[in-house]
Amino acid sequence: MKIAVLTGGGDCPGLNAVIRGVVRKGVQEYGFECVGLRDGWLGALRDKVAPLGVADVRGILTRGGTVLGSSRTNPFSHEDGVRRIRETLDAHGVDALVVIGGEDTLGAATELSHQGINLVGVPKTIDNDVAGTDYTFGFDTAVTIATEAVDRLHTTAESHMRTMVVEVMGRHSGWIALHAGVAGGANVILVPERPFDIDQVCGWVRDRFRIESAPVVVVAEGAVPLEGQMVLKDRSHDEYGHVRLSGIGEWLTREIEKRTGTEARTTVLGHVQRGGTPSAFDRWLATRFGLHAADAVAEGDFGTMVALRGTEITRVPLDSTRGRTKVVDPSLYEEFAVFYG
Repeated sequence: MKIAVLTGGGDCPGLNAVIRGVVRKGVQEYGFECVGLRDGWLGALRDKVAPLGVADVRGILTRGGTVLGSSRTNPFSHEDGVRRIRETLDAHGVDALVVIGGEDTLGAATELSHQGINLVGVPKTIDNDVAGTDYTFGFDTAVTIATEAVDRLHTTAESHMRTMVVEVMGRHSGWIALHAGVAGGANVILVPERPFDIDQVCGWVRDRFRIESAPVVVVAEGAVPLEGQMVLKDRSHDEYGHVRLSGIGEWLTREIEKRTGTEARTTVLGHVQRGGTPSAFDRWLATRFGLHAADAVAEGDFGTMVALRGTEITRVPLDSTRGRTKVVDPSLYEEFAVFYG
């Protein structure tokens, strides 16, 4: 059997560990021949295929990003996208695909599965928002980076007695903000799942200054004020129709300064959260996902996604994850309410 591997969407620590797991188990245990599709679905559309053997994945476990390249290409927004993907797979004798991606990449994979293409999905994203799995790889690394940033900003906030606003990624889910905010001892944590009252936030900031403590505010990029719309610097859309989220941190900083009369600064972590060496947990989880994806292909269990449930790797139908975003449960947010505000 010949299988192809692709990585789609944003880069993420641990992608190379999945590729390595798929190739090593596929070749060494099942005798598969493996190839890689370059730059996600774009490679499938443009016939960009490269050999992928055991020697090609040696030494990539600790590397961030993806050796295959990635893109936010939506195959269904391109003319004859499905036909072109079929032609690429047929031209190279590919029997099945392992698709590593987040909501959008796996959404496209679900539709392609419906159209008869044999594939298995692997969930990745730093945002931890893919339904059907307890955790995605990349999330732990992103939280670790964000937590370290919060730790460092506490010291400069205290030195100058100013508010530090830290904007983190997460799109419409607050997992990174909540985990990094709690782990870093933030005084205010704002998540997309719960619209915030700017007057209340400013009240919390004043309370910190009253006890001569400089506040640190962690805000998810998709957080929304209670009154008003989502704050965006860039209203352009990608091929999946998503706006590029950014701007809430700067807006919040201006409002805090204006309403409290105190100094505030913004730090937008941005792509720093996605780059660099994956954490030990992300290497472990990504490797397990890769090994189990190879098993699913060998068993012909197509149209499924490997997932972490508790400590076990299981498989769930891709259909069951489509159109669903895993968000922070309000009860989990309330659990930590005593630590902020």
